[in-house]
Amino acid sequence: MSRATLESYYAAFNAGDAAGMLACLTDDIEHRVNEGAIRRGKELFAEFCSHMGVSYRERLADMVIFVNEDATRGAAEFVVHGEYLKTDPGLPEARCQRYVLPAGAFFDLRDGKIARVTTFYNLNDWVAQVSA
Repeated sequence: MSRATLESYYAAFNAGDAAGMLACLTDDIEHRVNEGAIRRGKELFAEFCSHMGVSYRERLADMVIFVNEDATRGAAEFVVHGEYLKTDPGLPEARCQRYVLPAGAFFDLRDGKIARVTTFYNLNDWVAQVSA
């Protein structure tokens, strides 16, 4: 069940379906973003998705998903193919630059839903790509 949850979560991501992503989460989701603050709860996750949808257009490819035997933990590795659409405060100016960035995520899973997602990528690599 939890592997299917992660597959649904990423299918929703690639479809730009924030509601579909939210449906895969527990109400008390803990969202840990690379180089960012911890967000707790679906409302803050939804706000993050809204911001990302304005500033970035991303599609994840080469997805590999792992889930432990008791389906309480998971991980995913993928490549982000993106376009930087609107300047994010503290980051380089957006000019619709394209980027390709290896990334990964780790999950706590509970009752068939995602209770924690921690995302990792190389921010210096991304900055170099959008600054070129």
